[in-house]
Amino acid sequence: MKIILSNKFYYPRGGDCVCTINLEELLKQKGHDVAIFSMQHPENLETPWNKYFPSEVRFTPGPGMFEALLRPFGTKEVKTKFIRLLKDFRPDILHLNNIHTQLSPVIAEIAHKQGVKVVWTLHDYKLLCPRYDCLRNGQQICEECFTDKQKVRDHKCMKNSALASFLAYREAKKWSRTRLETVTDAFICPSRFMADKMIQGGFDRTKINRLCNFTDTDRTRKENYDKEDYYCYVGRLGYEKGIQTLIHAAKQLPYKLKIIGSGPLEETLRDAVAGSGIELLGYKRWPEIKEIAGKARFCVVPSEWYENNPLSIIEAQCLGTPVLGSRIGGIPELIDEGKTGKLFIPKDAESLRCKIEEMFSSFFDYEQIALEARERYSSERYYEKLTEIYTSL
Repeated sequence: MKIILSNKFYYPRGGDCVCTINLEELLKQKGHDVAIFSMQHPENLETPWNKYFPSEVRFTPGPGMFEALLRPFGTKEVKTKFIRLLKDFRPDILHLNNIHTQLSPVIAEIAHKQGVKVVWTLHDYKLLCPRYDCLRNGQQICEECFTDKQKVRDHKCMKNSALASFLAYREAKKWSRTRLETVTDAFICPSRFMADKMIQGGFDRTKINRLCNFTDTDRTRKENYDKEDYYCYVGRLGYEKGIQTLIHAAKQLPYKLKIIGSGPLEETLRDAVAGSGIELLGYKRWPEIKEIAGKARFCVVPSEWYENNPLSIIEAQCLGTPVLGSRIGGIPELIDEGKTGKLFIPKDAESLRCKIEEMFSSFFDYEQIALEARERYSSERYYEKLTEIYTSL
C-alpha cells in the first residue's frame, strides 16, 4: 500500500509525534510506501517529503500572525502543497494523527474527494472539545462542548481569552462532527475510554475502532530487572499531569522520588521541592529515561485529565517497572491492579500517599511485567490489527 502519514509536528515532541514516527518505521519495514505530511519546523527529522510541508506558523504576536490565525480553517498554502503531494505520490490511504490548527482537517476533505481512504488515530479529544483536553480553563474536567461548542466561549476556556476562545469556537463549528465523519472512513481510538467518549459525542460507532498504541519493544530490553530504592515520574511538568498533587503527597513520605521532564511548572516545582528528597532532573533522552525508569521500584502517572493511552505507562511496563496511576481516562485499562501496579483517586493527595506506601510494601514480578508488556504492546500485534482496518475500507 501507499500511505501518507500526517501529524502537525515531525519530531519527538509528544506522544502523538512519537507514535507517528514509530508507525512510519513499522509500515516501511512491512514493505509499504510511506510519505509524510507535516508542518515545517527547525527540529523536524530529515525527510525527502519536507518539500511538501507548509511553512511553520506560530501563535505569537509578530510577522505571520495573520497566517497563523487562518491556518486552522484550511489555508491556500496547506491545500496547494497537499494536493501536489497527492498528485505526485498517489496514495491509497491518508492516515491522520494530530492535524488540527497547524495543518487542519482540510487535508482529509481533499483526500476524500479524490477517492483516498482516510483513517484517523485520535490522540486527544479535539474532535469533541475545542481545548482538546476536556479541562475548563485547563483545570476542571468538563464535557459541555460535546454537545454545545458555544461553551468554549462562555467559559473562555482558551487561556481565559475571549478572542482565543472565539477562534476555537469558530474552528470547532467549521470542522463539525458531521463534516469530519463524512470524510473519515475509520477512527482509531487507542483506549476504550476514548472510544466511549466519541460515541457519547455522537460519532458513528461503526466507524470507531479500538487499537492500543505500540512501542519499540526492542529498545526496552534489559539484562536484569534489579531495582533501586526510589520511584519516579516521567512526563510534562504541567497542571493537568497532577505533578503538584504528587509532590504534595511525596513530601509527607521518606521515599526518594526522581522527576524527569520539563514544562510550565518547572520553576515553581523547584521551589516546592527544595530541601526534600525529591529530585528534579529536567528533560532527559531515552537512554537516561530507560536507566532511571528501569531501576525505579515503580513509576507514578498522577494525571488529572482524561489521559488517553499514555506511552509513559506502556514504556514503564516494558521495562519491567510497575505503575501507580490515577483512576482517570484510559489509565485503568493499562494497569492490572496488584499485578502490574495500582490505582488511586485523581487529585487526592492522601489517596496517592497511601498508595505510594502500598507500592513500596508490595511484591511485583518485574520480569513477568516486562514479558507480558512486550507482547501486549508489540509492533507485530499492532500491525496485524491495523492491517485489518486498512483492508476493510
